[in-house]
Amino acid sequence: MSEYTDQVVNNPEEYRFEVVSGALVSKLEYRLGRTTIALVHTEVPEELQDQGIGSSLVVAALQHAREKGLKVLPYCPFVAAYISRHTDEWQDIVGEV
Repeated sequence: MSEYTDQVVNNPEEYRFEVVSGALVSKLEYRLGRTTIALVHTEVPEELQDQGIGSSLVVAALQHAREKGLKVLPYCPFVAAYISRHTDEWQDIVGEV
């Protein structure tokens, strides 16, 4: 995993997981249901791409879902692709979209 994993913060007021790098913010936006968390959009500024920040955001969101007993609804294509590459690790918390 990248060095950014421990820098991911859940910002519940904005409904997103984020990594702040100076003036730049990488984010994974979500929507909460009673028993679900829909992961809807991942955005990493161009200057920060290809450093593993997006994957770190996804892992933090998935870990959060597991800790809270939430089913993950991967609406974001980036999140869905990550989960498909790591099915064995996350299949127990992923719901149908």
